[in-house]
Amino acid sequence: MLYLILVPAILTRVSVIPFELLIKRAANKLLGLGLSICETGHNETTKRFSRAHIFQKETEIAMARNVADVLWQMLVDAGVKRCYGIIGDALNPVIDALRRNGKVDFVHVRNEEYGVFAAVADAYFTGAPVAVCGTAGPGVVHLFNGLMDARKERAPVIAIAGDVETSLIDTSALEEMNPYQFFQAASLYTARLVNPAQAQAVIGTAIRTSILEKGPTVLSIPGDVAAADAVGEPVAISIPAAPVFRPSDSDLRCLTDMIDEAGTVAIFGGDGCRDAREEVIALAARLKAPIGYALRGKQWLEHDNPYAVGLTGLLGYGGAYGAINHADLLLMLGTDFPFSEFLPGAKVRKVQIDTNPKHIGRRTPLDLGLVGDVKATVQALLENVREKTDDSFLRKYVAETESFAELKGHYVDNGPGIKPIRPEYLAATVSKLASDDAMFFADTGTAVMWIARHINGGKNRRLFGSFSWASMANAAPNAFGAQLAYPGRQTIAICGDGGFTMLGMGDLLTQVERKTPVVHILLNNESLDFVGIEQQEAGYIPYGVAFKNPNFAVVAEAMGAKGIRIEEPDAVSDGLTEALAHKSGPVVVDVVVDPYALAMPSHVPFHTLKGYTLSVAKQVLSGKMDSLIKTAERNIRLL
Repeated sequence: MLYLILVPAILTRVSVIPFELLIKRAANKLLGLGLSICETGHNETTKRFSRAHIFQKETEIAMARNVADVLWQMLVDAGVKRCYGIIGDALNPVIDALRRNGKVDFVHVRNEEYGVFAAVADAYFTGAPVAVCGTAGPGVVHLFNGLMDARKERAPVIAIAGDVETSLIDTSALEEMNPYQFFQAASLYTARLVNPAQAQAVIGTAIRTSILEKGPTVLSIPGDVAAADAVGEPVAISIPAAPVFRPSDSDLRCLTDMIDEAGTVAIFGGDGCRDAREEVIALAARLKAPIGYALRGKQWLEHDNPYAVGLTGLLGYGGAYGAINHADLLLMLGTDFPFSEFLPGAKVRKVQIDTNPKHIGRRTPLDLGLVGDVKATVQALLENVREKTDDSFLRKYVAETESFAELKGHYVDNGPGIKPIRPEYLAATVSKLASDDAMFFADTGTAVMWIARHINGGKNRRLFGSFSWASMANAAPNAFGAQLAYPGRQTIAICGDGGFTMLGMGDLLTQVERKTPVVHILLNNESLDFVGIEQQEAGYIPYGVAFKNPNFAVVAEAMGAKGIRIEEPDAVSDGLTEALAHKSGPVVVDVVVDPYALAMPSHVPFHTLKGYTLSVAKQVLSGKMDSLIKTAERNIRLL
């Protein structure tokens, strides 16, 4: 508070105004901070408000804590290092406290949704909680889609939602909304701070829930509460270690008996195998079991795995579908695979193991459902199950996987001579050129098809996307968040042109400002390509999916990023090499790809085949024969 004295003194040349009067003026300014002064004359004022007394009060004020201070101290203690968002008046006390705290990097984005998607990747890979924020009303609404993604991908994201002042709650005030109702689907725990006495208990609950249950929580904080004095002494936030548990001994004996009785066993793994890779492979070796995986399990189970037989589903390849549908017993480990039509029926006995009891049996009927950690459960199994000796079932589906690799490699091997550029060739070239610890992010759509089929995993490589929520426009912000979490590590966003123009392009400015070396590879086919495919699968004529694009490389340069345009297949390797070598900021690689490129799954359900047949007939009758011929010509080698 000393500046309240010194600044007026300097401006008025101290000699003009008596020091005692300056003291009185400064004291009056401090009245709003709860300090008192006796106005019985200059002499008494001077005595009551000596310099020493002012310094004492200044120290007390500096040490005073408000609710927002408590918030950030608890978040920092819990491991929060970054907060992504956009500020507004309802957040002013919160952001001012963040500034004073000085230990959290505030990442100012151009769209709150972009910030949450960045936080999701940041939190998912680091395992540490990440904060996001939006101001009251519209700013808070922009958080929702990303928080849904955080819930589905199990990322510990803590949202700080600005709120109207407490005196305005339930009056339909400007920007007022009910956080409980609005965030019900997205948040594991939502709290509205309406009294400073709530702060430590509520904030602590939000933090622990987010970390231990791996998902988003929301703290809705009115500005007047955030600015209010904290109540009580500060309490350290205590985060217990995540529990590790397995099924009971009796359930494990039952599972062991089922495995020993089965002639053939197949394994189907998901993200729940993240920390259990070595155990799952050891189990496969003992049981001579092929390992198929859901998309979220690919990065953990595919690389350097002699038992790997690929994915199933419409993105599927290899022998996974055949293996899991023709085994005597299927072990579903840490997966909530949502496409039930690709899972086996009653002829195959099925066991599911998952830490979340809500996942058990909801995709397919089970013979045994067990709640437990995959790693701990498989470790216990390995001590008891008998080793199988017949590996013919395994060899059959490994061979089928190798044969399918030749089929899906046609447009990769011949890519340099095919124009327009085949996306398979583009993805395979990226995979070849990228570093061994590269992190790949895919927009929902055909980008996921190519990353699933043609980006090779590795011990230190990572793959990520909105795989369980399927939002558009996630890749660019995901890669941005990963780059902030792992500075200098190669982060590659494979973006659809629709997704990039929806969300990625505006916050390219944020990346330019931050100088983050994220490589954006745009699949420029001037279409919502995957939506068009889905329309045909359902028996419709593709409609409403085409649009016009700019030259994204030129746009990127205008925004301060590096731009590279690739139109010729023989320029793919050199263009990508140049992009990956650029370290001083973001790169946008605008690749004009074949809009008719398709991917053939290893198994096509009857309803999908029926839908495509109906769509083809409708397109013929509506005069779209040219388009059908181009599609057939450019994908004939997939058959």
